Amino acid sequence: MKKNDFILIAVVLIIAFTIFAGQRLLNKNNNENNEAVPVAVVQVCGEVYGVYPLSVDREERIELEDGSYNIFSIKDGEVTMIEASCPDKICVNHPAIHSSYDPIVCLPNEVIITVQGNDDADGDNDIDSIAN
Repeated sequence: MKKNDFILIAVVLIIAFTIFAGQRLLNKNNNENNEAVPVAVVQVCGEVYGVYPLSVDREERIELEDGSYNIFSIKDGEVTMIEASCPDKICVNHPAIHSSYDPIVCLPNEVIITVQGNDDADGDNDIDSIAN
């Protein structure tokens, strides 16, 4: 190998390292800017009723115009429907949710509770990154 070959190899390595470091820095900045606070989004009859952070434990009662109601609870980062006036109580028997993959739905009262911004918080997603 001649002297110019070593210079060419060094220049290629410096360019490759610069591109690699730039991409890592760019990805790090994007991840910091996209961090979302997980929230429970409650919809009633297709309209957003409220948005509640999962970091704050609370209990909320949803009063509907026809006198029916739903009561949900946020505790330890999970949402549970604890009481409802609907006849079947499917929403009350639904397990607590903490990700967007399994919303709580009360069809008789038209109440839907979903979680947004917590898709990868515990790392046990059933859907891989390609499917997302």
